[in-house]
Amino acid sequence: MTEYDYWKIFPRMPRKVTIGDITIRDGFQHEEKFVSTEAKKFYLEELIFAGCRYIEVTNLGSPYLMPQFRDAEELLTHLRSDRFKKKCERKGINYDDICLTCITIREKAVDRAIQLKEKGIGPDRVLMMVSTEEEHHFANSGTTLPDYWKECERSIKKCTDAGIKMCGTVSTIWGSPIGGATDMKDAVEFTKRWLEIGAHDIEHADHDGSASAPDVYRYFSMILDEIPNTDLHIAHFHETKRVASASILAALQAGITNFEATLGGLGDSRLISLMTVLLKEPVNIIILIPDM
Repeated sequence: MTEYDYWKIFPRMPRKVTIGDITIRDGFQHEEKFVSTEAKKFYLEELIFAGCRYIEVTNLGSPYLMPQFRDAEELLTHLRSDRFKKKCERKGINYDDICLTCITIREKAVDRAIQLKEKGIGPDRVLMMVSTEEEHHFANSGTTLPDYWKECERSIKKCTDAGIKMCGTVSTIWGSPIGGATDMKDAVEFTKRWLEIGAHDIEHADHDGSASAPDVYRYFSMILDEIPNTDLHIAHFHETKRVASASILAALQAGITNFEATLGGLGDSRLISLMTVLLKEPVNIIILIPDM
């Protein structure tokens, strides 16, 4: 190693990363036409067969408000079926390595996830979300931050009892499309609070593309100084200003090892071009290769 070695300049930068696929949920969420259930099943199967082990399947919120997810139970039933498990076995895939996640913004959706778990088709992991900026949070959840934190505490307890992991999302880290500038220190405190109340891991999200590479590096450096366990942190960037690739590189340089992506950048959640590569290593881990 020389003084010019990349990993000497950025000693926290990983040599391997984990990619979670969110195509079926975030990628299809804003499609004007309903994506057929059979097409979703095909995508889900092929993603898993290609090597993905962390899959965001659907949203368990109201199908009236989000008709794209009216087939949530059918998708989960398919992925929990003996037929699909046998397919995995034939391809040498350990089914127990697969983690299925559902979005559950409100407690009612969490209750639905638990009911599905009791039926044998529920998710392994669910996700709730707080925004550090109050107006954005209210617009997204329909409730205030103090009330939502109480809801999260109740929901995490229910999930723990049901054997479901909770991912806590922190949004508006780098700014809010409604309230404007935000303080990254607030997001660090929100991250700590999620973990204190029992969240399994944290999704650090830039849902509207507000982030810049310098601020991404600064934020994730702050996070890993406070909470150095990289398994707890997931980066989630949306491509709206053609700068998400720079933000991803900055997150890598800061030491983040877990990222979320959609196939082909569907849903403006483009995360590098790694999802176009067949993932050949187990448990969704791939070696970082420079994009030629």
